[in-house]
Amino acid sequence: MQASKRVLMAAAVAAVIWSFGQTAAFADNVSDGRAIAERWCTSCHDIGAGDTRSAKDLAPTFESVARRDNFSRVQLETWIGNPHPPMPNLNLTRREVDNLVEYILSLKSLP
Repeated sequence: MQASKRVLMAAAVAAVIWSFGQTAAFADNVSDGRAIAERWCTSCHDIGAGDTRSAKDLAPTFESVARRDNFSRVQLETWIGNPHPPMPNLNLTRREVDNLVEYILSLKSLP
C-alpha cells in the first residue's frame, strides 16, 4: 500500500513539474512569436492588443484575426505558412510559424 502511494505521489510531482515547463515553453513561444511579428508584420498589420486599425487599411489587425470564430489554428498556420498576395513569402520555419500563431492566438483572450 505504501509503495502505491509513493508511486502516485511521484506521478503527481512529475505532472506538476511538467506543467510548469509547458507554461514556460508557451510563454517563450508567444514571446518569440511577438518578435517575429515585430520584425516581419508591422509594415502591414497592427500586431498588438487593443490596436483598432491596421497599418494598411486592407490588412487586418492581429487581434481581429485571433477573434475570428471561423479561423482555426490549422487555418491560421496554413495562411501564414503559404502566403497569398499581397502578403509576401517570409520563408518562415515551421517553428517560427508555430510561434507566430501562438502569439496571434494569445491576443484572443485579452479584454
